[in-house]
Amino acid sequence: MKIRQNPRHWASKKALTTPGVRNVASYALVKLHTKIFLGKASETRREERRDHLDAFFEATMDAYVAALQAGYDEAEAREITHVQANFDFFNHGWTEMMEIPGDELEDHYRRYESFFVEHGITIDDPLGEFRPEEGIPSAPRTPEKLEQPEYENAIEGFADDVYVETGDGETVVGGDAEEPNVSVTDAPGVSDEDVRAD
Repeated sequence: MKIRQNPRHWASKKALTTPGVRNVASYALVKLHTKIFLGKASETRREERRDHLDAFFEATMDAYVAALQAGYDEAEAREITHVQANFDFFNHGWTEMMEIPGDELEDHYRRYESFFVEHGITIDDPLGEFRPEEGIPSAPRTPEKLEQPEYENAIEGFADDVYVETGDGETVVGGDAEEPNVSVTDAPGVSDEDVRAD
């Protein structure tokens, strides 16, 4: 998969792994991701998907932290959550929101198979053990889009590794492994007041 990586991603990592500001950062990141992916859906479908996406992305924040704790680097941990989201989009027939075409889902699953198996994640069950006890709000499916899928926002050909587009527009394999000097206050939704309150 091709993803971006910039200082805000590193600040988000720091915020999501810092007690006291994690919840604030998680909330902001959930809302940001929901906004981005709803922007790929037709306007008539956005509101009916909002609650589902908010809850789904909130669960993937836990998956992200678990992946970091398991030794995956920042880009890999973030890609894991994007793969989970693409499983969910595929299951709902939301092909216009997918970042990868459906025929690459299995390849992405295999790359992170050990993590997915450990946490009960499958293409059919994208959250596995990260699914909250209260479940995820349902949203209407569009299975007809899977009959002749277009995947208009998917980028194909990046299934064999994590490809990272750097801040200067260069695409590299793996991205930065070394964390730059960033502050949690650079993460979406986190302010100096949040840090002082901790």
